[in-house]
Amino acid sequence: MQSYRILGVDVTDQPLDDALALMQRLVRAQGPRSLFFVNAHTLNEACRDPGYRAVLRRASRIYGDGTGVRWAARLSGLELRANLNGTDLVPALLERSQGLRCFLIGSCPERNGRILATLRQRFPDVEFVGAHHGYVDDAQSRTLVAEVQASRANLVLVGMGNPLQERWIDRYGPDMPGALCVGVGGLFEYWSGSLTRAPAWVRRQGMEWVYLMLRQPWKARRYLLGNPLYIARVLASRWAHGRVLAALGIRQIPLG
Repeated sequence: MQSYRILGVDVTDQPLDDALALMQRLVRAQGPRSLFFVNAHTLNEACRDPGYRAVLRRASRIYGDGTGVRWAARLSGLELRANLNGTDLVPALLERSQGLRCFLIGSCPERNGRILATLRQRFPDVEFVGAHHGYVDDAQSRTLVAEVQASRANLVLVGMGNPLQERWIDRYGPDMPGALCVGVGGLFEYWSGSLTRAPAWVRRQGMEWVYLMLRQPWKARRYLLGNPLYIARVLASRWAHGRVLAALGIRQIPLG
């Protein structure tokens, strides 16, 4: 297992099977623990908001999702061993693990029942112990945490979108010490059928973001403006580190 730093956030590089084994260990562990997935948008948010970057740094583990993360790693000479995105990794965890008691937080109220029915059919060995839409204030969040605790869930999937889900997990996860909390972004929308994955050939070409932008045009600004901003930030970060390390007489330039 190795880690690399992108824009101040440490990301873990592992083969898929090793990542699944680590997630299974985190499920069985005790105490507050969390797992996040970062992409270009997430890292842009972390640059804009140091408080959010601190939230990400407190996670038990962070995996990189998408073309932007792979490009940034490659820029520093690291070829990632897997694209560890939540859309693929979380279903694999549900398929391969025993004794999971899973609670879902996210999506909208009218879809939760359909999502639960789909998951119970798709993952018959997983016990889905509850679901909530996640539109909650502080008082409602504390009630929801009590519900999760009463359900004895050991896996909580939170799909509120970035950066809300990571902030929510960071604030309320310590009150759910029996569960691994995972920020899953738009995964519930795939499970509800309201969003479909890009064809495999599109994903292999690293162009899934184009497919998503076409399916969700309200996110065009995030991609068309956010992606160039992300590239500029990564290049500027590498240049700045290069100047510092050159002054120290260090030839190899890590990304950070």
